[in-house]
Amino acid sequence: MTRSPPEPGSFAEMELDPRLLQALETLGFHRPTPIQAGVIPHLLGGRDVIGRARTGSGKTAAYGLPILHGLEPGSHGVKALVLCPTRELALQVSGALRGFAAMMTVRFATIYGGAPYPPQIQALKNGASIAVGTPGRLLDHLDRGNLDLSGLQTFVLDEADEMLRMGFLDDVKRLLDATPRDRQVALFSATMPEPIRKVAMRLSDPVEIQVEDRALSVGHIQQYWIAVPERHKLDALVRVLRAVGTGTTLVFARTRVSCAETADALARRGLAVDALHGDLHQPARERVLQRLRARQLSTVIATDVASRGIDVDHISHIVNFDLPPEVESYVHRIGRTSRADHRGTAISFCLPREMQRLKQIQRATGCRIHRMEVPSDADIARSGRKRLVEELAGALDDQHPSGQAVEEIKQLKGWTEQQVAQAALALLARRDGVELGAVVDEAPPQWARSQHRREKDFRNINQVELFIPMGRKRNLTPAEVVGALTNEGGLSGRDLGRITITPRKTFVGMSRAALDSLLLRAQSLHVAGRDVPISRAQPQVQPRRPAPPPRSNRAPPRPRAPGAGRGPLLRRPHRGKKR
Repeated sequence: MTRSPPEPGSFAEMELDPRLLQALETLGFHRPTPIQAGVIPHLLGGRDVIGRARTGSGKTAAYGLPILHGLEPGSHGVKALVLCPTRELALQVSGALRGFAAMMTVRFATIYGGAPYPPQIQALKNGASIAVGTPGRLLDHLDRGNLDLSGLQTFVLDEADEMLRMGFLDDVKRLLDATPRDRQVALFSATMPEPIRKVAMRLSDPVEIQVEDRALSVGHIQQYWIAVPERHKLDALVRVLRAVGTGTTLVFARTRVSCAETADALARRGLAVDALHGDLHQPARERVLQRLRARQLSTVIATDVASRGIDVDHISHIVNFDLPPEVESYVHRIGRTSRADHRGTAISFCLPREMQRLKQIQRATGCRIHRMEVPSDADIARSGRKRLVEELAGALDDQHPSGQAVEEIKQLKGWTEQQVAQAALALLARRDGVELGAVVDEAPPQWARSQHRREKDFRNINQVELFIPMGRKRNLTPAEVVGALTNEGGLSGRDLGRITITPRKTFVGMSRAALDSLLLRAQSLHVAGRDVPISRAQPQVQPRRPAPPPRSNRAPPRPRAPGAGRGPLLRRPHRGKKR
């Protein structure tokens, strides 16, 4: 049964452990989010729960607080197991649970691949009550006998749809089968594909808490798409990053190679950028995440798998450098922005052949994705000046003791305060590459203008057809038709659409405006060495099908045997040779 969560009240009303309430107060959590208000009472009551909510809605506290509340003092052995699709998310969840348990004595074990075994084995031997990890490494410890699930009380499956996408569903089922029958299960997923529903059927009378459906899970995000040819994607990305303004941008690439190459290319163009993908060692991953949390990076290029560990509130923009192949991946990607109820922006680069996939995403999410033009030089300049003004305003608010330095410069150079301000502003603009007074182009780059014109022309390219009374019987070829229309007719190749050559006729598709212009200039063309008249082709009228004969109740006549009704068959006499 699907239920909507109650109106969020306060954590104190949920009768949680006082130590948890104290930790929440220290962390600045005063009111539960909708998913927390809906899930926590049912988990405290011992019910199995299916939680449907978007990324960043507070799921970790929704299951973490009931787990910590139910732990008995001095208990040993794994009592709660939390499954995460990636090591980054496992580290993030483990860190959040440790924060909630700051006033309690709880042992944790964080189990994930790519890390040494001995510390993980030691944490389990020391009596960790809560284990957080990825399915593969947890199964490995289970098979080796290091992980004992016989006393497990709570089993949590976090981001189940991502587990399915990454191929971990069989591992999840094996781990679930290794747990006691009376354990409590909490399953969380932004979407609910059929394989996940089959896993949910194993739960014991679960209550389903649906905070928002799939359409609403991305409806709070401003979504745009840009038509970008493959060879111009990097230039478009540079323009978008320079025009987005303040905040942090997370760029999604499809592969690890594309992720690394894009980050290197942006760094060569002077952007503060780093990559986050599966080929990085764990220490390198943690350094990137630390720089991101400290706002030392304005842009991170990531793959879908690596992005699962990114949990920061200041990601303002998501850019799909490569459009994801699945709707679920699109929902997960753009859900990394707009955390803590802030509005976010998602921009997707779309190749011409990907338009159908973009329409599919719009239908599945129920949200309109608006078209966006590639930022022009003027857009980039305006955005740079806006950032410069905000930086100057922040410097004034900090009340730096710069007044004395200004007076010293004035006395040393004989400048006025306006000259000092102009020099400082010019220095900042030069450092950030901001155009202050130069005249810049308001139009998008040339390749974007050509792309837009081609798309506009293509929609009208076959509105009408030109008729030429000559065809294959005269050995006419498409090249000769194009040559005559461009050389004598004054048209360009972009004006011409579909060319159909029959034995005695030729039809050329073009826009109505192009055909009118051609017929005003000429009534004939020199084609294949001959002067032939040209005219507007008449719309083809579909021939009317003959009406079917009236039905009769009489049965159709039976086929007659050979010779029936014609008398007996007579064999011709054999004419022998005359003697």
